[in-house]
Amino acid sequence: MQEASGTMANFRLALIQLHVSAVKSGNLQRACGLVREASAKGAKVVALPECFNSPYGTQYFKEYAEKIPGESTQKLSEVARECSIYLIGAYCKVGLGICYDMRFAEMAQVYGQKGCQLLIYPGAFNMTTGPAHWELLQRGRAVDNQVYVATVSPARDEKASYVAWGHSTVVNPWGEVIAKAGAEETVVYTDIDLKKLAEIRQQIPLLSQKRYDLYGIQMKK
Repeated sequence: MQEASGTMANFRLALIQLHVSAVKSGNLQRACGLVREASAKGAKVVALPECFNSPYGTQYFKEYAEKIPGESTQKLSEVARECSIYLIGAYCKVGLGICYDMRFAEMAQVYGQKGCQLLIYPGAFNMTTGPAHWELLQRGRAVDNQVYVATVSPARDEKASYVAWGHSTVVNPWGEVIAKAGAEETVVYTDIDLKKLAEIRQQIPLLSQKRYDLYGIQMKK
């Protein structure tokens, strides 16, 4: 979770739904190119998908693993500095989860209690869980916590050993899908309107009306 020093009423978010190959250098080159494209179109916050620099699957972990700092973090740091953008960070408080984390409402609630206004989940649901749960979970987390929720997936590769659902999506605090990709490689853009978020929280003041005297979530440091 990160908060920038300044606060803006709105900013442009870009989700890079990347086609991931078995060539790490190619993945990094393509990712950095799309980050530059997103920056040129006004994005201030850019998110990459889960396993953006390697094929999806535990069998690939040993071959593609890196130390931090390493090749991938260096490339991302360079392009973020070059474009003056945040790669997962923001002009508001942002909560970050990865894929399966979206199934746990408690995690999103903790982020909400800490003042997050945007939750981002890089993930790679498959062709079974994707159509059934991807959008459903995202809309649920958005409405429950009155936050924007963004999911960013790899592009679908039918020839891969693991076929991702794709459909990187942004949902507003009212539970409406405001931007959505298909299955192919693309960049999803949306303008995050923090004034609209404040209006929704004022209309339905969930944060102030929760019965913390009856129930609550214990947060661990």
